[in-house]
Amino acid sequence: MHDTPSHDNDRASTPEELWLTPSEQEAWRTFLYATTLLTDRLSEALQEDPEDALTLGEYEILVRLSEAEGRFLRMSELADQVVHSRSRLTHTISRMEKRGLVERVRCSSDGRGRQAQLTPAGRELLVRAAPVHVRSVRELLLDVVGHEDFLELGRILARTVDPDAPVAVGCPAPHGAGSALG
Repeated sequence: MHDTPSHDNDRASTPEELWLTPSEQEAWRTFLYATTLLTDRLSEALQEDPEDALTLGEYEILVRLSEAEGRFLRMSELADQVVHSRSRLTHTISRMEKRGLVERVRCSSDGRGRQAQLTPAGRELLVRAAPVHVRSVRELLLDVVGHEDFLELGRILARTVDPDAPVAVGCPAPHGAGSALG
């Protein structure tokens, strides 16, 4: 076995190397563990009230529809915004449609495609769920890491997505943008 000085563990691996250094591997595992745990806890907070229970994915769909002009988006645009496959989005929208939170209608622009439309019941549920979600984001992440590190985390992760990724507040759809809850 080769003894490696401990400071060597902190060096950066190179693209030509097959493996991450021990410190990089630990950082990667921490990232996976923390993001999975955080996502699970954020979902659990939204599901505490059995009457209003939403998955994190359903909540994000309601948010995206609430921000869209006319409170509707083509299914393909919505799938891109919430990073779902078309198939996964179809199943999720079907569940939400059964609860009366959204409805699928023909696209008003061309009549061929389908779009998801936020219903009044979906909007009401979003208004009730938003404080629960914001409180859990605050308690589980923002208050833990602090304001500056929270913003830095956003800047760091922004480097991993396309510059035109749909992450801005009120992310405009091709129809324009509305406000999140207004």
